[in-house]
Amino acid sequence: MDAEEFRKRGKEMIDYVADYLENVRDRRVFPEVSPGYLRELIPDHAPEEGEKWENVFKDIERVIMPGVTHWHSPQFHAYYPTANSYPAIVADILSDSIGCIGFTWASSPACTELEVVVLDWLGKLLNLPEEFLHGSGGRGGGVIQSTASEATLVALLSARAREIFRYKQKNPDVEDGVIMSKFVAYSSDQAHSSVERAGLIACIKMRALPTDDNSALRGHALKEAIDRDRAQGFIPIFVCATLGTTPSCAFDNTMELGKICEEEGIWMHVDAAYAGSAFICPEFRPLLDGVEYAESFNFNPHKWLNVNFDCSSMWVKDSTLLTEAFNVDPLYLKHENQGQMPDYRHWHIPLGRRFRSLKLWFVLRMFGLKGLQEGIRKDVQLAHQFEDLVRSDERFEVVQKVVMGLVCFRLKGTNEVNEKLLKDINADGRIHMVPSIVKEVYFLRFAICASRTTSDDVRFAWNVIKELASKM
Repeated sequence: MDAEEFRKRGKEMIDYVADYLENVRDRRVFPEVSPGYLRELIPDHAPEEGEKWENVFKDIERVIMPGVTHWHSPQFHAYYPTANSYPAIVADILSDSIGCIGFTWASSPACTELEVVVLDWLGKLLNLPEEFLHGSGGRGGGVIQSTASEATLVALLSARAREIFRYKQKNPDVEDGVIMSKFVAYSSDQAHSSVERAGLIACIKMRALPTDDNSALRGHALKEAIDRDRAQGFIPIFVCATLGTTPSCAFDNTMELGKICEEEGIWMHVDAAYAGSAFICPEFRPLLDGVEYAESFNFNPHKWLNVNFDCSSMWVKDSTLLTEAFNVDPLYLKHENQGQMPDYRHWHIPLGRRFRSLKLWFVLRMFGLKGLQEGIRKDVQLAHQFEDLVRSDERFEVVQKVVMGLVCFRLKGTNEVNEKLLKDINADGRIHMVPSIVKEVYFLRFAICASRTTSDDVRFAWNVIKELASKM
């Protein structure tokens, strides 16, 4: 494919993408294929000679689309949103074309400097404390990670490095492994599975602490755990507070947790992967109160802020705690301007990194604060519409407080009845949802995911649910 054919085929693909997204509600949201379906549709070896574009293009519909779960369908209500917008798609085209690997400032100055600026923009939209911003004159700043899972792991590894250094100042002859065996970290029992996984990777004991009736981790539960562990000779080093849990969109009490972490000298990381986008709206910003006690904060613009995956924004108060944990500096990566701007390879686990700030920049400029707020408020309003529909049917109940774009509900009855209902819904194929369980109560999660979801789509989904419940 030369430049001229690229122009032609690129335009064809742009047309295909636009048609796909504008008409995605016409496709069955969940595929009907069985495991191994794709191997039956293509050869078992790569071609010796290059094929024509027309053959490749035809196989998008023949091979790929039958096995796609359409996350951007207005009938997709599982998990949480994965954001998508035309400005972000266009930015990714440019990023792929430039193709830089922005591990240092020198490897592509614009890649680093735009990230510095737009994360300050975003931090200001969230009204983050000034010490989290690059422009504050301190050590703080933001970085784009791939996912919230990676951000949690980076924070935990950084906390581990800090505590090893502290311990060795008083006990210089103790080996790192012996020190780490004493470390313990905490999260709520509603935290994402990636928090537990971060503990496994970092070789740190991770305690899942019990939550209150609103599925929130409170200060007294954390303090009791810390006191208990200290009495047994453990060293608490890290707390992951969740704002907008995956099972039910619950909110840990970061104000209570933060004060305890400050008193105890423990690193608090705030994970707001889904809900963080909503904090650009003044009515939701109080949910972030307590972040001033955190060492690090993260949320995913690629969930609810119109930025395509992957783009997970993370801020820290003291970037040296990251860079000292991950600093490996061979001669071939050094440059004469070191120290004047971040070398982001020291801020995360991978060396290489894409020009991800382009899509965040495009989205912030083309939607503006008001446009982004409008999209979030629309989704929250739709969630409350669905909540009202559930409450209007005496067969059903809402089991968690509806705060944002998620409604947790169930048929009044046993867990088995609700498992059967969900199985029937997904087998039916007109809408797609996933379940969760809190304190041994099984329920269905109805998330507003697609930006194209309308009030009519909410009513359509509710009618499907009612119809299948009646058949049961």
